[in-house]
Amino acid sequence: MVAMTKKVKTFQITLSDSNKSFYCGGDKVCGRIEVEVSEVTRVSAMKILALGCAKVEYAKGKQRCRQEAEYLRYEEVLQLSEQPTDSDGSVVLRPGNKYEYKFGFDLPQQGQLVSSYKGKFGYVHYYVKALMERPQQPILECKKCFEVEEPLDVNTPDLLSPTGGTKEKKVTCMFIPDGQVSLNAKIDRRGFCEGEDICINAKFENTCSRIVVPKAAIIAKHTYQANGRTKIFRQKLSSVRGNHIISGMCDAWQGKTIRVPKIKPSMLGCNIIRVEYALMIYVHIPGSEKLILELPLVIGTAGLGSRSNSVSSQEGSVSNASQSWVSLRMPSEPPSYCDITKDCRLDQPLTPLLDDVDCDDSPIFMNAPSFQYPSPPTYTETEEEYIGNSVMLPVC
Repeated sequence: MVAMTKKVKTFQITLSDSNKSFYCGGDKVCGRIEVEVSEVTRVSAMKILALGCAKVEYAKGKQRCRQEAEYLRYEEVLQLSEQPTDSDGSVVLRPGNKYEYKFGFDLPQQGQLVSSYKGKFGYVHYYVKALMERPQQPILECKKCFEVEEPLDVNTPDLLSPTGGTKEKKVTCMFIPDGQVSLNAKIDRRGFCEGEDICINAKFENTCSRIVVPKAAIIAKHTYQANGRTKIFRQKLSSVRGNHIISGMCDAWQGKTIRVPKIKPSMLGCNIIRVEYALMIYVHIPGSEKLILELPLVIGTAGLGSRSNSVSSQEGSVSNASQSWVSLRMPSEPPSYCDITKDCRLDQPLTPLLDDVDCDDSPIFMNAPSFQYPSPPTYTETEEEYIGNSVMLPVC
């Protein structure tokens, strides 16, 4: 924000490293205040003020809850280099010249700041403000915001260890027992960065009379504290779903993946704002509450340290699996079905079986055709020699 009058033509703050997207604890913030005037102007003092604060504000009924926490404060009176000053320290700025007040300060060390944040009921802002004091005139202000990100390393033994859990729920129908639904899930670690895949190993069992659907989602939990009260805001970031499980059956996920979207790292060091993440594995049960298992996650800063052996082993297994396809000898293409003249159109429409409550999912359909599919045309599998270093395998 730049405040100008007829006398002041230009009054703005420019940071030295304009390409820097964010600062970390211990970094040096440098810049300059650029001033141009259209008339002779006397400046009694030019001050720089750097502030970093967290603020929470929301309504609780008729009460307004507010609270602030300060993490950065720096003040300095700047002087123009090679510019004569009067006995009271003031300087005279003349039109046609460009004046620059240079400044620089060090941020507190890592662990003393919190990352910049903007949420529904609060924020963490860092900015530099310039104050131009003039005799018998109002103070002019301009402000320049900058981002701060506290590095969060997820390559620690605690965050690289597996985590999991088990949940079960008894289902009733008109107070009559109707079996139960259970799930057992596990992930190989708790710490991830944006863009990484979370591999889920889970088992689901359904002994009730209803068709259930297993799902998983990454959840963000924003906690705001003000005036001794706590407000929690939850949001779903990404989700996956599995196959339907009918009564008396079970299903298993073996390495089902869900990707961490582009999100801010976890914010755990702020006194009044906290951002946490969790992997929610749940089962949708029609006519009943969901069976939910939450596994806590910590989202770290991308590019810190080396990734764990579990990730490298996964990448290696994918690479080996892709190379193994080279050694397979594929049979010849099957003949076309175009020559089949039997009419295979459905005589009955698709019958809706179950509507999922989640609006982002499509309903489930059941198809019970009353005709027999024709047998596929026969074809012969021919062995073709693969030219390369791979070993020839028989085709079963």
